[in-house]
Amino acid sequence: MIRREFCKTSLALAGLALGKGPAEALANPAEELAKAPGLTNYVSEFIVHTKYEDIPENVIALGKKTMLDGFGLALAGSASPSGPIIRQYIESLGPCGGSASIIGTKMKVHPRFAALANGISIHADDFDDTGSAFHVAAPVLPPSFALCETNRRSGKDMMLAFHVGVEVGNKIGDAMSPRHQQDGYHTTGTIGALGSAAACAKLRGLDADKTAIAMAIAGSQASGLRDNFGSMTKPFHAGHAGESGSVAADLAAIGWTAASDILEAPLGFFAAGGGFDPKFIVDRLGKPWMFAAPGDLIKRFPCGTIQQQVMDEMLRLIQQNDIKAADVDKVEVSGNLSNYRTLFQHHPVTGLQGKFSMEYAMAILLLDRKATLSSFTDAVAQRADMQDMIKRVRYSVDPEFNKLELQGASLQAILVEQSMLKIYLKDGKVISGRTEPAKGSPENPMTFEEVADKFRGNAEFAKWPKQKAESTIELVKSMETVPDMSKLTAALAG
Repeated sequence: MIRREFCKTSLALAGLALGKGPAEALANPAEELAKAPGLTNYVSEFIVHTKYEDIPENVIALGKKTMLDGFGLALAGSASPSGPIIRQYIESLGPCGGSASIIGTKMKVHPRFAALANGISIHADDFDDTGSAFHVAAPVLPPSFALCETNRRSGKDMMLAFHVGVEVGNKIGDAMSPRHQQDGYHTTGTIGALGSAAACAKLRGLDADKTAIAMAIAGSQASGLRDNFGSMTKPFHAGHAGESGSVAADLAAIGWTAASDILEAPLGFFAAGGGFDPKFIVDRLGKPWMFAAPGDLIKRFPCGTIQQQVMDEMLRLIQQNDIKAADVDKVEVSGNLSNYRTLFQHHPVTGLQGKFSMEYAMAILLLDRKATLSSFTDAVAQRADMQDMIKRVRYSVDPEFNKLELQGASLQAILVEQSMLKIYLKDGKVISGRTEPAKGSPENPMTFEEVADKFRGNAEFAKWPKQKAESTIELVKSMETVPDMSKLTAALAG
């Protein structure tokens, strides 16, 4: 194929991804950008002018659950293999000052490095939440907490910045062409950087012009490739996104320059990312807030979002039919193409690879009837019975479950599109099931107390004192009354 034909084909595909026919897409490839003049300014004005009182009470309540979940995962992640390594790296930089905590430790560092370390920890076990477009707690909560801790800001200040960052990041992600994710970008790393920048700009009190600059700086730092799923570099995407937003706001505050139209520019973020659909972001910020619709998914199991509802259904079938691993001949799971491409670790031999393997998720439940943080280790992955059961699970694509992407649905909707399960027993019996919304999803949500129980489990995994864990739960529950972060810091840091 010659270059001219290749370019035409690429533009046609971009148009189809936006819901257009090939002829319309080829006629004016800049059409979508032209529909959103002043988009970066619109986003920046939202960041600057949104007040705590503008956030609905139900959204505040939903956000508290995600924040509590994030803090618990930061504790658990501090004890993961990547935790000591990133702390060793930060220490190797020499004394750089700072009063922001690396959660689960006694270390105090500059806010950018706290955002990096805590973001990595939250995403380390892939046990964190999923918003409409990316994992929101990992890149947005750490920089918000770090700046509030350092500058003695209130709980209301932190919740406002967190919600603004989550809302801006998800609406940008909702508008992004599906090609962005399909072509290999990890949205938590790319879009998460903009969400972090929004939160940090809010806390720094930047005006609209400087906020736009911060967004542009963060846009140039945005990165993350899905080929790294199943390694420590996936959580690095989240930590780096949080750090990028912190750096962007710092530089914008002291006069650094950047483009003022980074979102809508012909050579800007959306264009480089594969295109976008203006109707998902123009006049959509806070209308409704992401936490209200489509909502945030809080995970029951410490692995990918895609596996959550499939694991729910597998566990239900195991318990309902008293299925024993020794009686299973094979298992078939069928789902959509996008999710199949994401869960590409079909023969996992490490715990991290297992988190991105449908085969591993099914095998661990059949063998152990549970899946906890301790289930995803190299030792468990390399057990003979695990490797044998993994070989008996087949994960494939079924066109029946491949419709939402073609309809231009959100990333979250695609991740939780239905799947089919078939368990073939050695006696010839076949047990089938079709997935339903996972526990923790917006359609089947966890209560605050259920999230608190998950928090307690994560704190226990990190060997964190129970008294500190309970203090954290109570502080997050009443975050709007917290005058500063001192008590929360005492509960989360050594």
